[in-house]
Amino acid sequence: MSYNSPQSADPAIVVTGVSKCFHIFSKPQDRLKQSIMPRVQQALGLKQKAYSREFWALKNVSFTLNKGETLGIIGRNGSGKSTLLQLICGTLSPTHGQVQTFGRVAALLELGAGFNPEFTGRENVYLSAAFYGLSKEQTDERFDDIVNFSEIRDFIDQPVKTYSSGMFVRLAFATIAHVDADILIIDEALAVGDAIFTQKCMRFLRKFKEEKTLLFVSHDSTSVIALCDKALWLSDGQTQELGDAKKTSEHYLNFILGATQDKSLQEHTQASSTARKLREIWAGEHRYASAGPMSLFQSNLQASPQTDPLGAQIEHVNVTAEDGSDIRALTGGEVVTLSIHAIAFTELKSPVLGFYIKDRLGQFLFGSNTLSIEDTLRPAAAPGQAINAQFTFAMPWLASGDYSIQVAIADGTQQDHTSHHWIHDAVIFHCSHDPSASGLIGIPMLDIQLHVSAQPGL
Repeated sequence: MSYNSPQSADPAIVVTGVSKCFHIFSKPQDRLKQSIMPRVQQALGLKQKAYSREFWALKNVSFTLNKGETLGIIGRNGSGKSTLLQLICGTLSPTHGQVQTFGRVAALLELGAGFNPEFTGRENVYLSAAFYGLSKEQTDERFDDIVNFSEIRDFIDQPVKTYSSGMFVRLAFATIAHVDADILIIDEALAVGDAIFTQKCMRFLRKFKEEKTLLFVSHDSTSVIALCDKALWLSDGQTQELGDAKKTSEHYLNFILGATQDKSLQEHTQASSTARKLREIWAGEHRYASAGPMSLFQSNLQASPQTDPLGAQIEHVNVTAEDGSDIRALTGGEVVTLSIHAIAFTELKSPVLGFYIKDRLGQFLFGSNTLSIEDTLRPAAAPGQAINAQFTFAMPWLASGDYSIQVAIADGTQQDHTSHHWIHDAVIFHCSHDPSASGLIGIPMLDIQLHVSAQPGL
């Protein structure tokens, strides 16, 4: 499967039918036997015996990433993400297929890769820069910028084995950020950095991807959606999906949620049977009228990817003004009420309903759930009962564009719960008002004052 940008035909990375096999040995001595015995057996005319088993980390993966594009790679642990990155970087060779890169490649892979722990930070900067093709004179010119970016000048002449994981990542990222790479590859290593430095790195990546090629691996789907044009979802070493970052990430999240529900189904066979019967009985009932064509907020339940509910199902979602009337325009500061109506098919001891409002890139702007209510005020739900939740809040200023509301129903607590129904784009709305404040959202100010006095201090 391939995904080619219509805007560019100038490739940066071309991966063609790539597979990677590793040999797994049960005992250390089997590795020695595998290197010697097959040749001996062949010379003696005996049947060759394998002392290892094959593990295919990647199977026939293909894609083309053009210059100026950004690709996010997602998937569970063990799906082949890191193996694919190492093949692209050239630290591994494919068993089958071909990997081509065009331009200088810089990578921040697993913590520790590329640095000698016995060397100082200064020595490792020069070592890494030389690896990427920079001369000593070029590194001299950039050294202060690298150290300033990393913010660890006081420790630059200490062995990196004495660094914390955060300090290590700071120096490693600062180095690859200053080697004039055409292709930048970032693995999960940024996850160990502190919030302030991570934001600094994200600002650099957003600027970098404007003109150059970025390959980004993260378990945080919001970061993938925000940074990447498209996403590659790997599952068991194979391409599960390759396409638009938002859609692919949502399909991956649905898969993860569905796998959790499959496990619950196995553990609650009788409950799922009851749920199916109740769905048949309740089908077509307890429906609510939509907000109507004049409302700014349009229901999109049928068009949204939905999970297969086990114990509950969201039936309707709507947004109205505080008095229940339709909302036909947004300027910021309006008090709105979001209503979520659901049905329980099995007993829910602690039902939780919640929502997120997302921008067109799928970035979470804000949200809440009913866990904010005291435990004594959150009743259990019996099979067949309707569950209604209402959230009333002041809408912030939103930049002009399209927005969606994601809703979900679960049972349990914030830390330990079972999700039953999750809809990414339950409600769609458009905002045509640009706030005077910059950023993803603007806060309606209660008061703004400006004073000019005749003399300082007056």
